[in-house]
Amino acid sequence: MAQLWGGRFTDGPDPLMQKYNDSLPFDKVLWKQDIAGSIAYARANIKTGILTDNEFAEIEKGFKTVAKEWEDGTFNAKATDEDIHTANERRLSEVIDKQVAFKLHTGRSRNDQVATDLRMWLRDELQTLETHLMNFLKATVSRAEKEVDYIMPGYTHLQKAQPVRWSHWMLSHAFAFSQDLERLREIRARVNRCPMGCGALSGNAFGIDREAIAKELGFEGITYNSMNSVGDRDFILEALQWGSMFMTHISRWAEDLIIYSSLEFGYVQLSDAYSTGSSLMPQKKNADSLELLRGKSGRVFGLMCGVNMSIKGLPTTYNKDLQESVEPMLSLLTTLTDSTLIATGVISTLTPQPSAMLAALAPDMLATELADYLVRSSHRVPFREAHHISGRVVALAEKEGVGMDKLRFEQLKGVDERFGEDVMECWDYERAVEMKSAKGGTGREGVKEQIEVLKGILKGDGE
Repeated sequence: MAQLWGGRFTDGPDPLMQKYNDSLPFDKVLWKQDIAGSIAYARANIKTGILTDNEFAEIEKGFKTVAKEWEDGTFNAKATDEDIHTANERRLSEVIDKQVAFKLHTGRSRNDQVATDLRMWLRDELQTLETHLMNFLKATVSRAEKEVDYIMPGYTHLQKAQPVRWSHWMLSHAFAFSQDLERLREIRARVNRCPMGCGALSGNAFGIDREAIAKELGFEGITYNSMNSVGDRDFILEALQWGSMFMTHISRWAEDLIIYSSLEFGYVQLSDAYSTGSSLMPQKKNADSLELLRGKSGRVFGLMCGVNMSIKGLPTTYNKDLQESVEPMLSLLTTLTDSTLIATGVISTLTPQPSAMLAALAPDMLATELADYLVRSSHRVPFREAHHISGRVVALAEKEGVGMDKLRFEQLKGVDERFGEDVMECWDYERAVEMKSAKGGTGREGVKEQIEVLKGILKGDGE
């Protein structure tokens, strides 16, 4: 079987051009979607009168044979199989009556065919990815619930700032990932629209029932403009953009854990299953899983930018440039799926070191507690003034070469006479986190509420 488009050509393609043009080496992954789409299209053509019931039955049976070959790894591609559509149709014409097989493509173009295949494949892969992302979130929430007692330094500008719960840190990333989950579900709904029946660009000339095709293929509806439908790869670009944001969040999460697992911090210990060693230094335990997560974010950003540049200046409807969106899409889903599974493994198997977290807490992290004390006192000191007074206490501790909690009450009184003896209660890290009792804060009840909110999201209840 020659190329599907060969009728008006007298010379064959240049060998390099043929290789340059062929997409079967990578789009063969779409074989299942392509066969399902062809069967649905053939079934709809019974009503148009293009196919008889017997002819459809022959096509359906033939495609089952072709599918079995793909499943078994025995499908034999030929040099003229430039893409998955050509390969499947060519093989169909070999296993059933050729004249019946040649009716299949009536009113159909590879333009609407590939758009349908891509949407089906991406829809299903995003569903799998959603499951993996939910498992990652569940592992994080479960750990946060069990380890709510651990207190660690919270950072701004990578400097110790205020004490927070270890669970609060985990949940800070979990909420970013939960927003990714929400966006993923929105994207999948937009992907799940069927373009089959749009033809090359102007529509189908045989009155095909597009809604019936969409329903059989599991789509939520159809696309409504044939010109837009065949030239649209926004659904791939949007998935790439989603992936870029998700991998940004993964990269920031990984960066924190790389720091926290270092000897300098020691807040967590990574499982051996997600670490590697050094070929020279026997003592090394490297956080390569996290470093690769951080590094692979760059790969996803590049894929997104590349596809954006490929489609940004195209004239309306289909152009061959759109073929350049397929490999990035495939690479994207491999990277996202693997990354999510690795991240789940890391968070599920790491060992927190609460004693190291506690030892890293420093009294000057409680400076804000002094200011808040004055604000709450009967003197009702304005916060800006209280902030200044607390800063003087910090300076005094530095001058004395001691921690703020080692200053005597008399010294604090010397800074400001409005300090009462109960000010010494401020040097309590547990008290400090529990004072952050407003919704969203690091207090125990606030953290528990955040856990319940995330559980609701994971059940599909939303925030």
